[in-house]
Amino acid sequence: MAIVNYTLEPDAKLTREQKQEIKEAAKKPVVFGEDCPNLTDEQLAEFALIAKQQRAERKKKVIALRVNNTTLEKAKKLGKGYTAILSRMIDLCIDDKELLQKCL
Repeated sequence: MAIVNYTLEPDAKLTREQKQEIKEAAKKPVVFGEDCPNLTDEQLAEFALIAKQQRAERKKKVIALRVNNTTLEKAKKLGKGYTAILSRMIDLCIDDKELLQKCL
């Protein structure tokens, strides 16, 4: 059985054959192979727990900082997402002993 992939653009025009092939594929059951077995309830629960822990580790904390107006204006000129850029800058500074020493 061949695997056929389609990438559809929002304004894509499908042929009748393509539409029919998609309809037929949607009716077929999902078949798990040896390299992709169906997971047990225990495995699914374990994956859910791991995913929850990973989300908690990645979650960022909200803090308040006082910065001077000039610094804030420069940061805002970086555009949308400037707070994420500031967060990465703090991460880099904390991990760089020389740069951190300059800030102390």
